[in-house]
Amino acid sequence: MHSERLLTIASLVDREDVVIDVGCDHGYLSIYLKENKLCKNVYASDINNNALNNAAYNIEKKNLDIETFLSDGLNNIPVKFNTAVIAGMGTETILHILDSEKRPNKLILASHNEYYKLRKAINKLGYKIAKEVVVYEKGHYYVILKCLKDKQKLNYAELKFGLSHNVDYYNYLMNKNKELIKKVPLFKKIKLIKDNYLLKGLTEKK
Repeated sequence: MHSERLLTIASLVDREDVVIDVGCDHGYLSIYLKENKLCKNVYASDINNNALNNAAYNIEKKNLDIETFLSDGLNNIPVKFNTAVIAGMGTETILHILDSEKRPNKLILASHNEYYKLRKAINKLGYKIAKEVVVYEKGHYYVILKCLKDKQKLNYAELKFGLSHNVDYYNYLMNKNKELIKKVPLFKKIKLIKDNYLLKGLTEKK
């Protein structure tokens, strides 16, 4: 059974996409896309040779035609692609991968952390967030972004809390801030209180 995160990422892929699955790990996303004919073509890559071997083994078991590449991000991919899926890693690693001339027009990003930093950086790189989905899985919220090459002006609340309009997620963030308010210095308390005021407004917009 596939995870909710994998299914959500796959749902953001379009039929005409030629996908590079960066950091493919076991290759489950690439296999799912290929098996279900959800894109024009898909390639799998990883910086870790053991992970890539696992992916290649799983692909071979399914008797699928998916090329795999050992690569540090996008830099050593010898084929053309128009979509990059970068998932299962932190924002710093994602931004390192995106520091490349091979950066495509469409990105699907699923970071573990620092979503505010990721949104700001993506905006600065000239991408708009076309869709943002929050998935709750195994006790954690995960933010998944579909980004397209285009201009977009986002305000602080949109950069900080995203465009998912997920009220459960916003309430989770508010409760998390309430706990932090008890532990931090005054100047940080003020910022957290302001953030919760903005989050409250976002929940009421729903």
